[in-house]
Amino acid sequence: MRIAMIGSGYVGLVSGACFSDYGHDVTCVDVNQDKIDQLNNGEIPIFEPGLQALVADNLNAGRLSFTTALASAVAQADVVFIAVGTPSRRGDGHADLSYVRAAATEIANALKGFTVIVTKSTVPVGTGDDVERIIAQANPKANFVVASNPEFLREGAAIEDFKRPDRIVVGIEDERARPVLEEVYRPLYLNQAPLMFTGRRTAELIKYAANAFLAMKITFINEMADLCEKAGGDVQAVARGIGLDKRIGSKFLNAGPGYGGSCFPKDTLALVKSGQDFDAPLRLIETTVAVNDQRKRAMGRKVIAACGGDVRGKTIGILGLTFKPNTDDMRDAPSIAIIQTLRDAGATIRAYDPEGMDMARTIIEGIEYATDAYDVATGADCLVLVTEWNQFRSLDLDRIRQSMATPALVDLRNIYRRKEIEDAGLSYVSIGRGADSGDHDGDQTAATQ
Repeated sequence: MRIAMIGSGYVGLVSGACFSDYGHDVTCVDVNQDKIDQLNNGEIPIFEPGLQALVADNLNAGRLSFTTALASAVAQADVVFIAVGTPSRRGDGHADLSYVRAAATEIANALKGFTVIVTKSTVPVGTGDDVERIIAQANPKANFVVASNPEFLREGAAIEDFKRPDRIVVGIEDERARPVLEEVYRPLYLNQAPLMFTGRRTAELIKYAANAFLAMKITFINEMADLCEKAGGDVQAVARGIGLDKRIGSKFLNAGPGYGGSCFPKDTLALVKSGQDFDAPLRLIETTVAVNDQRKRAMGRKVIAACGGDVRGKTIGILGLTFKPNTDDMRDAPSIAIIQTLRDAGATIRAYDPEGMDMARTIIEGIEYATDAYDVATGADCLVLVTEWNQFRSLDLDRIRQSMATPALVDLRNIYRRKEIEDAGLSYVSIGRGADSGDHDGDQTAATQ
């Protein structure tokens, strides 16, 4: 199949590379010439494990190419995927569909022959109808159908998720799209990936509903963590105890500083706005958004409390800046609000992240960026573990203690045991472990966001 992928950001690039790896002829389109030049030279503008090698292999095989020429890519394509950004619109929180609409107009003017146009961007319910209307108005003679095919890719594990998906959701209103998209995903039949066909609006809602449910799950266990701290429980044991119930499951039950990233914050907010638009308010999601926003600042106050209630003039070391490990994504990362809270209280910040430093420098100014975890600890009055990168899981605690001005660790991801830290001579504060609770290991792998 000949595929045009409009948008070479995270979703478009991963999807395009994976489709080409299945043998399809894929052209990824982007308006940014510098990005296209980088990609054609094998340079990847984002960090995603395995992506650079995948792109290079398929570039060399001639199955994958990058261009700014949308018209020629669309004219030759059997399937056109729209994978442009849908950020939160400033001022009201609605999804900004300007890029989707602009792409639809350009696609309309370039269509040649029957073409299936697929929205892969995360879009509010009814967007497929808008895309169909825009194309029909711009090119009344166009022979096309519009489908929805939302992505369910986790940053840091996107290639694995694409190649071994839990499900492939395809929303259609015209049966002519079915055999085409079955052929696009035919290579996945070997992995027995369920291909689920629904109505187009249903597919659009599935994406938002999935992300909102997971965001609620994270927020629920974070509130349980607060209760555990007050009541003397252990949130990791609570999470394991409820996660063993197959109706609940263990994933997304790690207490922490709140969710962030490119999906959950904007998608929960957009879903709330859709509920309001359709006069079907989503109270649980509204509360989830509010609680999560408040939690990030609360984590900054937790660090201040661990430092005796005052951080003015103190140096706080931050381990991890990205919203999760194995990505360089800083969008809505909890570290941003935590650092701002600490700076507002008069602290000096020194931070390190294995992959997110370049992106962080464009977002967080006025802090010192360190060379590694031990550089962060040197002279620090408190060390705060914000993102659970693997390299932070087995730090040389004796070296950490000796280099710090005040040996104290605030572990916002619960990756260490209290006894282990205290035996090394550091004070220890974690999430959701009351003073009288035990110190159990949680399921640290199953709950990764």
